[in-house]
Amino acid sequence: MLEKKYKWWATGDVNAFFGLMLDNIAGLVLTVGMLSGIFGFPVDFALRYMIPGTALGVLVGDLLFFVLAFKLAKHENRSDVTAMPLGLDTPSTIGMVLFVLGPAFLAAKQSGLDEHAAALQTWHIGICAIVMTGLIKGVLALGSDWIRRVFPRAGLLGSLAAIALVLIAFTQMPKLISSAMVGLPALAIVLVTLIGRGRLPFKTPGALGAVVIGCAIWYMLVSADAFLGTQMAKREAANSLVWFPLEWLSVLQFQWLSEFPKAVGYLPYIIPFAIATVIGGIDCTESAASVGDNYKTSHVIGIEAFATLIAGFLGGVVQTTPYIGHPAYKAMGGRAAYTLATAIFVGGAGVIGYFSLLFSIIPEAAVLPILIFIGIEITAQSYHATPRRHYAALALACVPALAKLIMIYLGSVVSSLPDDFELRPDLAEQMLHLKVLAGGFIITSLIWASALAQIIDRKYFGASLYFAVGGMMVLFGFMHSPLDGDKMYWPWQLRDMEPALRELIVSVAAAYGVMAGIMFAMGAMFARGMLTDGPPSTIDRDEDFETIS
Repeated sequence: MLEKKYKWWATGDVNAFFGLMLDNIAGLVLTVGMLSGIFGFPVDFALRYMIPGTALGVLVGDLLFFVLAFKLAKHENRSDVTAMPLGLDTPSTIGMVLFVLGPAFLAAKQSGLDEHAAALQTWHIGICAIVMTGLIKGVLALGSDWIRRVFPRAGLLGSLAAIALVLIAFTQMPKLISSAMVGLPALAIVLVTLIGRGRLPFKTPGALGAVVIGCAIWYMLVSADAFLGTQMAKREAANSLVWFPLEWLSVLQFQWLSEFPKAVGYLPYIIPFAIATVIGGIDCTESAASVGDNYKTSHVIGIEAFATLIAGFLGGVVQTTPYIGHPAYKAMGGRAAYTLATAIFVGGAGVIGYFSLLFSIIPEAAVLPILIFIGIEITAQSYHATPRRHYAALALACVPALAKLIMIYLGSVVSSLPDDFELRPDLAEQMLHLKVLAGGFIITSLIWASALAQIIDRKYFGASLYFAVGGMMVLFGFMHSPLDGDKMYWPWQLRDMEPALRELIVSVAAAYGVMAGIMFAMGAMFARGMLTDGPPSTIDRDEDFETIS
């Protein structure tokens, strides 16, 4: 058989490059912008210490996917293979900032450290978190099929949809409104192109078009010295450019290893994010196979885990993951050149330092619509990939995330109050209940959605097991942790808590046990024919409702 020469580059790689590259640059902008804007983290430190290793993780991952495309093309004797896209994982980017890096920085400052020392400790905790993430993903890669069998798709995608809709899409909206003249027109371009699938003139990629329009309006307003232009989100802190940063190389001294005990306290976030990206990697592999590129799942997940580990060992604080948009990049006509170009551009942005230039000249409002699109798209895909009868489980998964969202905003308000200010007893009690509901919300969403999916399918024994596991997790702080930063604890540490707090946690854990008992009894009665099915819901009428015993 005549061997076909692999055409690893094509004109479609140009559009594919801008789409993938801008997604990654937006992730870097988001990391620095949220750290500085929400938690007062020094921008200069983030650019010199955190960004290079994070960008190098993308470089390594995309280079390996570039090579993998050549291997697949040779193995299948094809000339039209499209490389898997890889980049920064947006849900865990926001999660790392909001639930690990930001709280760690504030805790370090409250302990008496100055700003630089607090930022250094935060960086070290972030490195530990990403290294642990890479190790967890490496182990999960070996049993990726088992994970998919254990957890219903509604559970796995429900927690992801909760993060995407509540903490990605929604949290960007207030910032967008604060720079409405820039953000909303850019959002309109995103809605037309990336969601509405419309096309811009000259086949301009939607992400690039949104950024260009946003930047154009921004600089028109600034040059005219209009009121809106001078008031919208000035970024003085980013005006100092950082070229060829070397500070990040201190990661090779391995001083960050001493912060592992502190990083372990954030496992309730680290573990779910690792699981979510592994499952996402499996879905991405299946998505690529649906358009003819049959990559091995073990290779894709293995590269994902390795790139995340490398990012951590080089000082990165955000994990990498395959992107779900492989069919879109293939439809653009992309081959493998776009991943090579993205690897070089993003890696260079961090190591050479021209990301600081991009960060200073691109207004945040111009890239926020891309993140809103990502949140909406992930949520929509979660519903699309889930059986219709499980839609209620996806909705239930959003409830703990909503509690976390409220706590984020209330927490910022309460922290700004004078030290001697005391909330009314009833408000303080409501805050405590909300805090317990929000604690470890990702795992709570996973357990609740998985249990409800089992209940809908009449798998009551399975639901019983999920609730029982949930009760055990409460006793360790994986779920419903009342501690600041949703820290974990050992069961015997409960006795050191305030009596009211200890009683609440114990009662929540016991309640999960009772729910597990109820589900077990329901399963026993169902098996004996003592329970019968009711009429299908309005959702079920549009599909064959199948009772699974």
